This record gives sequence, C-alpha cells and structure tokens, in this order.
Amino acid sequence: MRIALVTGAGRGIGREIARQLAGRGMTVFAGVRDGSHAPEGTRPLLLDVTDEAAALNAAKIVGEEFGRLDVLVNNAALCGDYGVAPADVTAGHMRATYEVGVFGVVTVTHAMIPLLRASGEARIVNMTTRLGSLALTSAGDGINPDWAMLAYNSAKTALNAITVLYANELRGSGVLVNGVDPGHCATDLTGHTGARTAARGAAVAVRMATLDGDGPTGTFSSEDGPLPW
Repeated sequence: MRIALVTGAGRGIGREIARQLAGRGMTVFAGVRDGSHAPEGTRPLLLDVTDEAAALNAAKIVGEEFGRLDVLVNNAALCGDYGVAPADVTAGHMRATYEVGVFGVVTVTHAMIPLLRASGEARIVNMTTRLGSLALTSAGDGINPDWAMLAYNSAKTALNAITVLYANELRGSGVLVNGVDPGHCATDLTGHTGARTAARGAAVAVRMATLDGDGPTGTFSSEDGPLPW
C-alpha cells in the first residue's frame, strides 16, 4: 500500500486530491489545521505548513508507523492580493503569501525528504499555476488584469524554480518531482469564480502522483500537456 500526504487537504482541490488518492487504495494523511476537516477515508494529520516543528512532528508520525512516504502533494497556498494592482501590493502581502506557498513547501518537503528517499519510488507534486509562468506572463497570454497578482503569481514562479531544483537534486533516487496547474477551479481560493470543479482540477495532480517509475521529473503541466516555465 502506498502512503501519501496532501497539505491543505481540508478544502478545495487539496481535499479532492486526498479523496481521489484514498479512492485508489492509498493510505492518505490529510494535512489539515483542524482534524474535523479531513475528507472521509483519509487520516487527519495536524499540520501548519508554516510551522517547522509541526512539519517535523508530522514526519515523525508517518515515519514511526510506515518508515517511508510514497507521495507528497504540496497543495497548501494563500492568495491574499486578488484584485490588488501590482503597484499597490505591499511587503506584507508578499510575506503572508510566500510564508505558505513558498517557505511552507520547503518546510514540509525538507522534513519529508528522508521518508521520500526511503520509498525508493516516491512522487512529489507541487500545485502551481500558469499564472506563475514567466513566458506566459511576458506574452500577456490570457492573463486577466484581476489575476495579475504580484504576490501570488510570483510565489508560484518561485515554486516552479523550487520544483526544478528538487527534481535535479533527487534525480536518480526514485523520487520524481513535478509541478501541475489544476486550472481555474471554483474553490474558496478563487472565490468560486472558476468554471472547473475541484475534482477536475485534482485529476492532473493525481495522475502525476501515480506515475510509473519511468515517468517524467522536473516538468510543469496541465491536463492539456506541458506548460512553459
């Protein structure tokens, strides 16, 4: 049986990813800040991604029971500057957004790397977005002004870089690291403005979390295929 951890699993796409992985027979730890929010069929794991001690404790819990982690989905994120013009974004917006979506990813991944290495065939999936693509942003490709978010988008750009660097570092260890764009989904994060369901948005993450051993690493994709960094 494969062992998975999904951060930010209490709602939205993270909740759906956890549910779908559990439906595939995995033991899924749902990283949540309130145990009552974990989806049915998963095991609640109290985890604030901004708290290093909490991440280390989560790793201890998983390690003591299973000795490994086969899947890590870094889903937890914060979008605090929707509708704020880039010129009006403050350092406070940036710190809050990066604390969860950048530093939180590193905090959790760093704590889990020994368990991921122990798996021998682990998968890390980082939930990013095409809004973090410098190529698409430079081209003005479908970026609505309301979504030109200095804090959130640049945090995802940083996450894309983190994805590539982890992929390079872990290449050859059996750990595959990929970034995925779930698309514009109707969740709390987007104010339920998206046309896609959380279930559909979760599908690409689940696909990358269940890659065979000869699958790709260091990629950025949506359900439609590769995206430019």
